[in-house]
Amino acid sequence: MLNENHALIFDFPEFKQDIVYLNYKDEAFQTLSKQYHVLDYDIRQLEVAGSPTDDEHMHNLKVQRANLKDVLFQQLKAHHDKAVATS
Repeated sequence: MLNENHALIFDFPEFKQDIVYLNYKDEAFQTLSKQYHVLDYDIRQLEVAGSPTDDEHMHNLKVQRANLKDVLFQQLKAHHDKAVATS
């Protein structure tokens, strides 16, 4: 779907508290999260503008976004599982 917002909070609502916590307390997570959101925004802007870029470039941007999302998801899951185990 074009121009779909893939913000972490929308794609992983079950990790909302973890997202907020890690963005506040974990500088590495915060940096990756910012990169992810900028990349997602850039992709959505290209989609709205009718993709004024070639298919390979758009594909590469989406692959970068997916890879970042995978890394962030693993960090979210690890934090969540640790928090559940200690409570």
